[in-house]
Amino acid sequence: MKMHNPPHPGEVLRELCLKPLDLSVTDAARSLGVSRKTLSSILNGRAGIRPEMAVRLSLAFGTTAESWMNQQVQYDLWHVERRRKSLRVATLSADEDHAPCPEVIEDAPQAVGGTGVGVKQEDRAGGCPRA
Repeated sequence: MKMHNPPHPGEVLRELCLKPLDLSVTDAARSLGVSRKTLSSILNGRAGIRPEMAVRLSLAFGTTAESWMNQQVQYDLWHVERRRKSLRVATLSADEDHAPCPEVIEDAPQAVGGTGVGVKQEDRAGGCPRA
């Protein structure tokens, strides 16, 4: 679900996690195992929440790392979507029978680059069939 102007996750962290516990930035940073500067940058919206910080927050506040990452993605995406028309992107296309990129199948037996994500064998050469 798209949000209208979602808050920066740092604002959520400050208002819903630190303030109710009466935690200072210094005390919270110490508990999270990060510098005061790092936490302050997040709280003031100058930096985003990265995966490691999301895990730290989930451990400290009994939340999930995914919830923190989802907040960051919602925030970032909303801001990029606001300037969508100003992005200079060329439209890519292939012939009528194939899309320009291989269809990724998460459960496929072959792994691509050791990532655990597979690609169907028939899709490797010619792109993926259009739906």
